[in-house]
Amino acid sequence: MEFKSFSEKQLKVLSWWSEGSPYKDFDAIICDGAVRSGKTICMGLSFVIWAMTGFSGISFALCGKTIASLRRNVLVPLLPVLKGLGFACTEKLSQNLVEIEFNGNKNRFYVFGGRDESSAALIQGMTLGGVMLDEVALMPRSFVEQALARCSVKGSKMWFNCNPENPQHWFHTEWILKAKEKNCLYLHFTMEDNPSLSPAIIKRYKSLYSGAFYERFVEGKWVAAQGLVYPFFSESACVALPKGECRSFYISCDYGTVNPASFGLWGEYRGVWYRIDEFYFDSRAEGYQKTDEEYYADLEKLAGDRDIEAVIVDPSAVSFIECIRRKGKFNVIPAKNDVLDGIRRAAEAIKSGKIKIAPACKDIIREFGLYRWDSASARDSVRKEHDHAMDDMRYFVSTVLEGGGDEGFFAIASERSRRQDFGF
Repeated sequence: MEFKSFSEKQLKVLSWWSEGSPYKDFDAIICDGAVRSGKTICMGLSFVIWAMTGFSGISFALCGKTIASLRRNVLVPLLPVLKGLGFACTEKLSQNLVEIEFNGNKNRFYVFGGRDESSAALIQGMTLGGVMLDEVALMPRSFVEQALARCSVKGSKMWFNCNPENPQHWFHTEWILKAKEKNCLYLHFTMEDNPSLSPAIIKRYKSLYSGAFYERFVEGKWVAAQGLVYPFFSESACVALPKGECRSFYISCDYGTVNPASFGLWGEYRGVWYRIDEFYFDSRAEGYQKTDEEYYADLEKLAGDRDIEAVIVDPSAVSFIECIRRKGKFNVIPAKNDVLDGIRRAAEAIKSGKIKIAPACKDIIREFGLYRWDSASARDSVRKEHDHAMDDMRYFVSTVLEGGGDEGFFAIASERSRRQDFGF
């Protein structure tokens, strides 16, 4: 990565701790704001330079939601830059450790993931000279507070970076709104603070989001989600199936016994995934419940004679997953099930045209008009109603289009020697 220039705000991040800076006595820095606004790279670069010019033989911590995301978002772009500046960097993957040497100083940078409440135990007992928390709003409070408690070396400082969430989020109320009280430098970033983004790229990002996601990811505001989850979707946005050949098929399943079950059949044509057919069963409306075997028969009927790459299933539907596996006909994969991340990814996929809905899929079209945020909740959450086709779509996008992320699964539609018709 080559930097031709830094914005004024990036330069402030790079130098806030240095001698002569009016902020050098602050204990921490907080950077929040829009996506792609240039926060992460200048935070990581500043953190390492600060550590390497002021300490030797000390341990530091680099923290992300997961170790995989920290490596992807911070280390991959950062290490080549550091090496280009003359820093000797040795990454020890098995130890989740990066050793860095510069001007006779050598320090250890440990990598941690703050996925859930149990993660706090991983960092407990360490003595740190400083900590950088990337996407801190995605980490549990217990992990963050444990990491901060480890910063007991004289002169230690704390570094926070995140995109906005719900305004009632603990990090917003306890740190951002109390930045002055906690002796923190607070900087708010927009896309215009990143000189590497062209006006065309900024325009494209702005087109991908709407509603609360637009306010958060583009405007960088801490706002509550409300109203329709996908307000930009309308029945007129549905498209007819193309007259061509489909290279690959998947089925996504939201399983239900008392609650409705929804299966979606997806086919790929020229880089676009079409929901070409669906199955929907509401036991309350029908007056009876179906067994796993009956749902499996419905799955086979939906698949027809198509060669299905995999069936993506609600991970809580353990008995149905096992039923599919016993039959031996379909490859079955538990879906990636992060609700908020899945909604964001699905919104991007719809707006960018990566997925499209056939008019025949009446149940998912109906749910698009009914699926809403829970305005009564203090946290981001959706109402648990009219969400079954919404969930199976989210499983498909998160698990197939975007891969399995940090879980290690990445489903890719393979090149097929024999192409298959949609069958319509």
